[in-house]
Order: sequence, then structure tokens, then C-alpha cells
Amino acid sequence: MSIVKINAITVPADSGDELARRFAARAGAVDGQPGFEGFELLQPTDGRNVWLVVTRWADEESFEAWKNSAAFGHGHGRPAAGSEGAEGAEGSAERQRPVGMSAELWSFAPADLGR
Repeated sequence: MSIVKINAITVPADSGDELARRFAARAGAVDGQPGFEGFELLQPTDGRNVWLVVTRWADEESFEAWKNSAAFGHGHGRPAAGSEGAEGAEGSAERQRPVGMSAELWSFAPADLGR
């Protein structure tokens, strides 16, 4: 049975466009991950400042494997293991400050409706 992971990201009112731009720049980056089934970025339309990143996975193991992968680390501003080199704790010029003020991961499974 599929699982759904929702990352609820709170962003300042003036940063939503930047969040969308960053996701657009990495569109398709997770598509080849084993067990990945789909992705949506949901923009609030009711005055809220929480954006939802909705992903669907074949199972929890597939999600965890992606979360622990180098691709996830790269897309989330984490250095690859052993890549600190001469730049040390300051990081590379490619890294950007987070757009979100906070994030919360929600986990769901489709409800069994007895069909």
C-alpha cells in the first residue's frame, strides 16, 4: 500500500515565490528514486503561509532510502559525506539559505474504505 509524506513548510509572506522557484529548479530530481510515485507542491490560497510538499511512495522503506540518499542531502543543502574539504563549516557558494522558517513532516496512508 502506498504512503504519503507531507512536508508542511512555513514561509515568510514574501518568500513563497522563491520556494516555488527552488522546487521548479529541481523538478524531477526525485523521479528516478525506487518506490517514488508522485509529487505536488501546494501553494496556499487562503492567506496561510504554509506550503505543502506532498509525495507518494510505494512504502516506508522507499521513502527512508531516499531520505538517507546523497540526492536528498544535495537537494536539502546537506554536504555529501566527506565533502567539507577546504570550505569547512562555511559550506559552498552553491548552498542557499533555507526559505522556510519551519517545517513539519506528516505521514499518511490511504484509508481503507472497505471497497
